[in-house]
Amino acid sequence: MSLRALNYLELESRLERSGIGTATDQQRAALDRTDVDVVTSPWRGGDPFSGVRSLATGNDLFEEYDLAHCNLVGPGSLAVARHARRNDIPLILHTHVTREDFAESFRGSTTVAPALGRYLKWFYSQADLVLCPSEYTKRVLESYPVDAPIRSMTNGVDVEALEGFEGLREEYRERYDLSGTVVFLVGNVFERKGLTTFCRVAEETPYDFAWFGPYDTGPHASKAVRRWTSDSPENVTFTGWIDDIRGAYGAGDVYLFPTKNENQGIAVLEAMACGKAVVLRDIPVFEEFYTDGHDCLKCETDEEFRAAVERLAGDDALRERLGENARQTAMEHSLDRVGERLAATYREVRDAKRVGRPVELGD
Repeated sequence: MSLRALNYLELESRLERSGIGTATDQQRAALDRTDVDVVTSPWRGGDPFSGVRSLATGNDLFEEYDLAHCNLVGPGSLAVARHARRNDIPLILHTHVTREDFAESFRGSTTVAPALGRYLKWFYSQADLVLCPSEYTKRVLESYPVDAPIRSMTNGVDVEALEGFEGLREEYRERYDLSGTVVFLVGNVFERKGLTTFCRVAEETPYDFAWFGPYDTGPHASKAVRRWTSDSPENVTFTGWIDDIRGAYGAGDVYLFPTKNENQGIAVLEAMACGKAVVLRDIPVFEEFYTDGHDCLKCETDEEFRAAVERLAGDDALRERLGENARQTAMEHSLDRVGERLAATYREVRDAKRVGRPVELGD
């Protein structure tokens, strides 16, 4: 039986290069491989203003769909959730935001995080099913506690979108004046992602370091971001926004990700899919996905990160072995697998709603 599903990300145009935006794009790309019919806007006419005009002429504000899947937690998603609850439409809420990973992102975010946690507990509890990227995140939600079934499902990695990254190596190394072994990171520049450790390791090693991703130096920026981006070590380059994310994976050699908290970390999977040697902070979320010494190196202190970088820079065979194993790990998160599982989950939630029973807690 066909299924028409809303896959919604409010503020989509502003989240184009964010982890949430990438995760949503990958859900849709994965669903394109299935027979699920996807709509991306809940509003009749494609946007809230068109929806209001539709309502004013006696038509519906909302599009028609069999199931709603929201990827953010703001007012647009709240409106969709309320509409779904009023009209008995199956509702999936996806956890890309937690109290824990919001802290140390923007100026004041750590102060706001406890209040956000209370809101998230209430918001996610409205769902027929909460999806999250990892078992770690599931445990976090259960600790709030969220009063809804919770299931983990990988964000996946879009391997096809990364094809051709090797051909951009020289262009991007020349553009950002990079040479030799390049230690790199991809994503928005936040202290939570290990900014201070990244820069301190760079200060203690002779290699070029590059952080590919946008950063804010305005009033929303944290003190750490303003400090390091305005007065960075001589061997650190903050590129800001780049045109083609494949260029980052082409230019870099060792992916250094000393993040303090993640729900999964899509850029790690992207680096692995490109066969890069990866160095990670040893935090709980990575325990379920990656194995130290097999497809990555895991560290806890700045000194351990420095030693890992120097070890990889000096050992081509180790770097290649870890990179090849990492590539195999990434293939376990292919969008084909994500699409099959997501489509099956949509049907399971729809069918459970029809007969008035809760979604089972198993995978």
